[in-house]
Amino acid sequence: AACLGGTACVVTGQPFDTAKVKMQTFPELYRGIVDCFVKTYKQVGFRGFYKGTSPALVANIAENSVLFMCYGFCQQIVRRIVGVDRKTKLSDLQNAAAGSFASAFATLVLCPTELVKCRLQAMHEMQMSGKIHQGHNTVWSVVKGVIQKDGPLGFYRGLSSTLLREVPGYFFFFGGYELSRTFFASGRSKDELGPIPLLLSGGFGGSCLWIAVYPVDCVKSRIQVLSMAGKQTGFMGTFATVVRTEGVLALYSGLMPTMIRAFLANGALFLAYEYSRKLMMKQIDSY
Repeated sequence: AACLGGTACVVTGQPFDTAKVKMQTFPELYRGIVDCFVKTYKQVGFRGFYKGTSPALVANIAENSVLFMCYGFCQQIVRRIVGVDRKTKLSDLQNAAAGSFASAFATLVLCPTELVKCRLQAMHEMQMSGKIHQGHNTVWSVVKGVIQKDGPLGFYRGLSSTLLREVPGYFFFFGGYELSRTFFASGRSKDELGPIPLLLSGGFGGSCLWIAVYPVDCVKSRIQVLSMAGKQTGFMGTFATVVRTEGVLALYSGLMPTMIRAFLANGALFLAYEYSRKLMMKQIDSY
């Protein structure tokens, strides 16, 4: 179910994610989301919006599979901590805590695939700025370049930034989603909600995540992309450099496409997840 949700998330939001990474890494090149879209289309064509889609699919499918599987396990851990029966419904706050715990496990599969995705998305800008002489335009060439230059551990550049983003971010993600579902349910069972409330709840949860952790994601993108040109200083060093040389607002470059993507993509994610899960549970119950 999480695999289908992750696929729906990427197909819906990839163009906006590409704009986000470009604007985060090279804020001086783009005046806004429209300017980024226009320049990307002129320079690379329509396919430029879907650069990094393959690793993005792998990243989202892997992340969401681990995330939602661990979410169920972490819900049981939270039930043990608070001392309630395993079938007891958790509060919205308790679900948020379970989601936050689960995200730490998902980070381990997300970081390598997201590094490849971000580098592919910003490859054109890295060449244009002269930071690299020759770009790697395929997934395999990027993977081979990382292994040759940094070894297997090179895929975990930006791991601390990813953890700093995921753990608090998914507290707000699952908390916002469950809180919104509670609002729409109005005393009924949350499982009875239709597609529109699920879409809106997923979009609200995604928006809560990105509002809370966007500066951390901006630093992560810079570390993962700019490390192609040489070793970066780490999370705190990169954060301090951006604030000192470009100002605090630079940490919010690309926020507009991110919020559009967050609402659309996460609405699609939860809609696909909930309906496919219900369908599979019915099949299991029928046996």
